[in-house]
Amino acid sequence: MAIIVIGGHSRNVGKTSVVAGLIAALPEYHWTALKITQYGHGVCSASGEACHCATDDHSWAISEEKDRSGESDTSRFLVVGAARVWWVRTEQGRLAEAMPAIRQRLAESENVILESNSVLKFVRPNVYLTILDPANADFKKSAQEFLDRADAVILHQPNGQKAATKTLWSEVSLKPIAHLPVFCIHPPEYVTPEIVDFVRASL
Repeated sequence: MAIIVIGGHSRNVGKTSVVAGLIAALPEYHWTALKITQYGHGVCSASGEACHCATDDHSWAISEEKDRSGESDTSRFLVVGAARVWWVRTEQGRLAEAMPAIRQRLAESENVILESNSVLKFVRPNVYLTILDPANADFKKSAQEFLDRADAVILHQPNGQKAATKTLWSEVSLKPIAHLPVFCIHPPEYVTPEIVDFVRASL
């Protein structure tokens, strides 16, 4: 079984788009996709208020996506060809409680692609790609913690500009990824042929 983990330094850097792009580009792997969302204390709500990710009476929940409208992140995974899709929601810091259920889904799968940083505490993937957008100042602790686990970097690069030489992350050391392959993207294109070739070769 192949396992890919897609992470990123903040919200809205294209993690879901990269997962969807890889599922579409590598259909022969019959992916099971998991999106892991941690909520609470403004983690997934920009305003810090309660959001629809929160579960009513448990510290975690896992649900299978069946909707093929493409309107939600997990629905997009089905639309582009995932065999099965699961949405895992946990309170911040309580992902460990959901891991037995996650491992069960992994065991039932041919190959797996996960959208998460924190899952790296519990899973050793074949490939971990981290997405960085130099225009976004936020840098999540989980992304910093696992920079040294990355196999390659997907870097936002505005059209017409050379690779970014300056970032807003004055408190973050990028030394752990200085030696890694860097694949520049120009949204709305999030997955390039070079990224697909790298992932395929790594599996």
